[in-house]
Amino acid sequence: MQGTVLSGSNNVFVVECEDNTIRHCSIKGKKLKNSLGYYNPLAPGDIVEIQIDELSNELGQILSFVPRKNEFVRWNVKGRAPQLLAANLDYLMIVTTPDEPPFRPRFIDRALAQAEYAGITPIIVCNKYDLTADEDVEFRLSDWETIGYKVLRISAKTGEGIPELAELMEDKLSAFVGQSGVGKSSLINVLDSTCVLKTGSLSEKYGRGTHTTTKGTLIHLTLNEALMGGRQNAVADIIDTPGVRRFVLHDIAAEDLALYFREMKPLVGTCSFGMSCRHHKEPGCKILEAVHAGVISEERYESWQRICQEITSGSWED
Repeated sequence: MQGTVLSGSNNVFVVECEDNTIRHCSIKGKKLKNSLGYYNPLAPGDIVEIQIDELSNELGQILSFVPRKNEFVRWNVKGRAPQLLAANLDYLMIVTTPDEPPFRPRFIDRALAQAEYAGITPIIVCNKYDLTADEDVEFRLSDWETIGYKVLRISAKTGEGIPELAELMEDKLSAFVGQSGVGKSSLINVLDSTCVLKTGSLSEKYGRGTHTTTKGTLIHLTLNEALMGGRQNAVADIIDTPGVRRFVLHDIAAEDLALYFREMKPLVGTCSFGMSCRHHKEPGCKILEAVHAGVISEERYESWQRICQEITSGSWED
């Protein structure tokens, strides 16, 4: 029988099975083929083959997983291994705020690069847009739009932009990823009025959120009919991931990073030095020419440089 992983910890996974029964399943043999090397072998959204326990219909064993359409991964610094956050996504919702916690554009640039690498469609969701956004925040949001990313300016508090988010999510599997305190759980509570997730307060000392979601969980939402123009029974699936303070890229080399910056990718290989161009000071560098011409923003180019340095040095900022 097949089932979908809803959540898991300590190698015990909650699986929603084809017969509509939710079972707690362990991995048969304790190791899953093709998942070796990962911090966690499975993620919410994974489709698995299970065998029902002979003594209890509520238990089972995971035999294997169906090859993934895609997977969203980060490097877990503490565990020194890649960590699966979500699988088989339609959208990656990168949630940020103009303030409280502070706006961190390089966090978003990293998540965008990892999404590009994974072949997942990313959407930038700026929550708490009822707070005053300074010129730098609005410039960066507009710059991402110019590059071709969809940016939603919304507020879980006032309801601004929430109907557009709900319409986008309908009948799709999305994952919310962002720093602690950006309001991922608050958004889910607004999208589905029957869903009550614990929301956290901001740490006064650091302006950072406290972790309220401790493990990734796939949640079935019945979208609030007020958001859907009165239409009833509209549904969406969301994977609520734990707040991440440092998003560290996985499996992307510094020399390949430009391939995952959408506006740089078409220029890679066209420089005078071809694929060996480092895009720093080389004459005839098409990426530098695009920066000087304003086609690539200086902010994105600087972000690309800083992330390259982080990959090379292995030292990542919050």
